[in-house]
Amino acid sequence: MKYFLRQNLVILLLAMFALDTSAEYRLGVDYKIVDNPMPVKRDGIVEVTESFWYGCKACYSFEPSINAWAAKQNNDVKLIKIPITWGGIHQLHASLFYTIEALNLDKSTHTAVFVAIHKEGNFLSNPKAIQDFLEKFGVAPEVSIQYLNSFTVKQRVNRGMKYGRQLKISAVPMIIVDGKYIIESKGSYADMLKVVDHVVKLQKPST
Repeated sequence: MKYFLRQNLVILLLAMFALDTSAEYRLGVDYKIVDNPMPVKRDGIVEVTESFWYGCKACYSFEPSINAWAAKQNNDVKLIKIPITWGGIHQLHASLFYTIEALNLDKSTHTAVFVAIHKEGNFLSNPKAIQDFLEKFGVAPEVSIQYLNSFTVKQRVNRGMKYGRQLKISAVPMIIVDGKYIIESKGSYADMLKVVDHVVKLQKPST
């Protein structure tokens, strides 16, 4: 009888701990609702967007964590990366991001950009530097400049500018869930992603 009482007590304590863990994440403290949310598709998929900048050291450090987190998600959670476009250098790096995507280069190319900037001291601060960088991945300079200056890439950069203004993106890395909830990095990246998990769970359709 005592064994069963102890077992039930352990189960109760574990349940209480789980509730307390969930209660740790509070709206307005750990995450907030944006004033002017973005419209999202009502398709049962939770969109998780990372706002970042290649030149941001914190974003470079966060890259392995967010990529590992994304790899563990089911098909009902989708990670989207949107580069910030605050100023000229940010817009140039955003153009590089969208050029890499348009050229269908391997995802490791994005990591290589971070490495070039933060480990090799190549800030990729002008189109020529970007052409030289992409040439290492088999992209001819005339092709990379064509993509950098293309209507499609410029259009995506402009959309990024509107996105940033609407959501008032003021820091990176920053996570936006379903165009509605914002999670900023206040502690460790592991803690940040736990908050993301909590908000994603809130957004998943009830079953």
